[in-house]
Amino acid sequence: MYPYLKRGLDFCMALVGLILLSPVFFVLIIVIKLDSKGPILFKQKRVGIHKTHFNILKFRTMRIDTPKDMPTHLLANPEQYITKVGKFLRKTSLDELPQIINILKGDMAVVGPRPALWNQYDLIEERDKYKANDVRPGLTGWAQINGRDELEIPVKAAFDGQYVEKLNKGGFSAMKMDVRCFFGTFLSVLRGDGVVEGGTGSMEKQQDQTKQ
Repeated sequence: MYPYLKRGLDFCMALVGLILLSPVFFVLIIVIKLDSKGPILFKQKRVGIHKTHFNILKFRTMRIDTPKDMPTHLLANPEQYITKVGKFLRKTSLDELPQIINILKGDMAVVGPRPALWNQYDLIEERDKYKANDVRPGLTGWAQINGRDELEIPVKAAFDGQYVEKLNKGGFSAMKMDVRCFFGTFLSVLRGDGVVEGGTGSMEKQQDQTKQ
């Protein structure tokens, strides 16, 4: 029952969000265009529900000569590709706002596992263990408020699995998890938690360095 209610809530929240945030969209469109050459929006093929593919939408934060379809953490020096405005957008997660359109279209949910790149085979394989590829990906999720970029892929997939387990139980338990992820995201963004350019799994690396 809740998955059907969840889709309806997602649509309504996305529609209201798009209307309320339209002035923010307008300002960001202007500053992105003034800051660097290239399109305003960035499209990238991602993995959706049941491992179908869709084009995720973001505000462009990197130069047009950035290697395509490559996760940021695999770039040798990602900072050289990130624009001045892009650095701010990524730090504040404002670059993710156009995904409200993905939610309206049904590609994504407000809360769910973050959609993997189509060629992030290691993450996709790990999520298969938890059936996390069989739910609609989200704008934010349980892993995002528990470490984000700092998490190793197996740990990130395990958090996604915990979310799916709660979601499959349905009822108040699933709704409570969604509410927790939604409001927890605001706290994480305000604190700038888990944002790591050019690296992933830094939380575990930091723990290892502490042990040495």
